[in-house]
Amino acid sequence: MADIVLKAENREAVGKNKVNKLRQQAIVPGVVYGKDKENINVQFTSRDFEKVLSQAGTSTIIDLDLDGEKVPVLIKDYQMHPFKSQFFHVDFQAINAKEEIRVTVPVYLSGRDDIRVEPSVLVQNIDTVEVECLPMYIPQYAEVVVTEMQIGDAFTVADLDIAKDENINILLEDDEVVCSLQEPQEEIIVDEEEDNESAADVPTVDETEEKEDEE
Repeated sequence: MADIVLKAENREAVGKNKVNKLRQQAIVPGVVYGKDKENINVQFTSRDFEKVLSQAGTSTIIDLDLDGEKVPVLIKDYQMHPFKSQFFHVDFQAINAKEEIRVTVPVYLSGRDDIRVEPSVLVQNIDTVEVECLPMYIPQYAEVVVTEMQIGDAFTVADLDIAKDENINILLEDDEVVCSLQEPQEEIIVDEEEDNESAADVPTVDETEEKEDEE
């Protein structure tokens, strides 16, 4: 089903101490979850997983080569060390080709560097969308072309390319704004000298009290 393969092994090591020893050897623990199936504990090298993740992301089906058996899965979630480049754990979702699945895919604004109206500011309101479809129809991303946008224009979920695909159901309202093109806001520069002069003109508390005493 998939062209991207991650070589893995069944994992016997469970428990914090044993799993930590795996991580020290640059081996990543993971679990394969499947509907009406027992969870499968797996392990694989950090190097192999990093390569697969860069290719597939979390919206492309990959084959988990589990001791020679190919298991189609999605990378559902992964955890990393807070400040080291180290994978802590990976969750995979087993795929049934005949069952619809929910997947989050990135939104891609095509042509954002070639917008004809300048100066302008492109504001992206939605970075990802959740879709529901059969595995064979999972899109890698949702796209809209923004090159010809004018100031004040906005694109909604209904304008995404996958919105026209009857095999894909986007789990957002059609009128949700994906992006808009706006005029840049002028930066107000405060003259420090004038600001200091204005502050100097304001009487202090002592000066105010002296004036009241004179009156």
